[in-house]
Amino acid sequence: MTKKQRTIKRPVSLQGRGIHTGNDTKITFKPAPPNYGRVFVRVDLEEKPEIPALVEYVIQNDKIDSSRGTSLQKGDVQVHTVEHVLAALVGLEIDNVIIELNANEPPIVDGSAMPFVNKLLEAGIEEQDVDKEYLVIEEPVNFKNERRGVEFVALPTDAYRITLMIDYKNPALGSQHTGLFSLEEEFITEFAPARTFCFLHEIEALADQGLIKGGDIDSAVVIVDRPLNKEEIERLKKKLGVDDDVELGASGILNNKALRFHNEPARHKLLDLIGDLALTGVNIKSQILAARPGHQSNIEFARILRNIYKKQKLTRKFQDISKKGIVFDIDAIKKILPHRYPFLLVDAIIELEPEKRAVGIKNVTVNEPFFQGHFPQRPVMPGVLIVEAMAQVGGILLLNERVDVENKLVYFMGMDNVRFRKVVQPGDQLVMELEMLKNRRTTFKMAGKAYVRGELVCEAEMMAAVVDN
Repeated sequence: MTKKQRTIKRPVSLQGRGIHTGNDTKITFKPAPPNYGRVFVRVDLEEKPEIPALVEYVIQNDKIDSSRGTSLQKGDVQVHTVEHVLAALVGLEIDNVIIELNANEPPIVDGSAMPFVNKLLEAGIEEQDVDKEYLVIEEPVNFKNERRGVEFVALPTDAYRITLMIDYKNPALGSQHTGLFSLEEEFITEFAPARTFCFLHEIEALADQGLIKGGDIDSAVVIVDRPLNKEEIERLKKKLGVDDDVELGASGILNNKALRFHNEPARHKLLDLIGDLALTGVNIKSQILAARPGHQSNIEFARILRNIYKKQKLTRKFQDISKKGIVFDIDAIKKILPHRYPFLLVDAIIELEPEKRAVGIKNVTVNEPFFQGHFPQRPVMPGVLIVEAMAQVGGILLLNERVDVENKLVYFMGMDNVRFRKVVQPGDQLVMELEMLKNRRTTFKMAGKAYVRGELVCEAEMMAAVVDN
């Protein structure tokens, strides 16, 4: 049975300090309408700018250490370390919520997602009269970063499950495994309480980078992986602004802090992964296998999954039944493109990454009307029509979930570097690959190549504009 979307019944707030910025902050969760999604709002800024919790807005640059948390930016507005908040929302299956912040980072509280979970449960959860949307993994999806030793696999299944392994090559921690098989039954008790952690040797370096300004020994599990003398401990306390006593202890955890689970670090890494994959903007049906994940790799994998979701969403919009190996059949193409006989020159779209890449095919038959006059004794497809066929594939490439195609037209503004390499004749199948080069809101530049039996027959760069019909 299809589940309904969910929001909360009333506003709730929580206060604390951001772990990296050290800013005092108040987070307020508010109900939102169906299909609103999860959206951060900076109420401390003029006009209260919004940042949707989507992977398109994730910051990835040298100035932000994305290995220590996930940050979002829209325009000049930023929100840092959002993963615990998003994990709490996913864990409670809350689809639509306004997340107000009066600073640029949510409070860290105890370093887990549990304080957010408790507040959201206090607010109450309400079903909405709209079905949830899902990303359904239909065939294995693989991602690997050999340099970091990271590997992800998404496998088909009818639920959201995660199996995870960490291995820091550090004798103080070693390898750990964990797995979540039911959000409803396991998230609150088994994963939401798992706290963030770091190694003792990392703390000074993090402080030197201007991070963990709001951290203290109660907001993280610190794993002791090297001895410190009294002078070093005092220096560290001074750098972190800690007044309480600090001892290395004998348990392997700073101050002998008790772990909430024997594999709490692995469980927290799974919690982070849930929060980062929330940035796909959709509920996931898949078994996720993750080896040595971190925020950077989580986000890279989330981008892959979001692109698959965008493709599925467009396919469902224009095609009632998905055919194996085909994204859009001719009936779907006729819903997207305004062209009709004798000028519709695409038979199917077989690959699509919205706004990135599209591959279409055109089966060239002897019955094409242009063969009657274009060399009747030796029929050859006019080069201008090959370019037109590529342009039509390019028109589909411009699709995204926001474009109302029924009310839009694609006009081509110019072509560069057009080259015809071989003739195209009856019986050939044109395979046309279009790649986005530049995307500037309403104007675009694409590179197109057409092949027959793997041989390049035509290539061109095209500029286009999307206009109202």
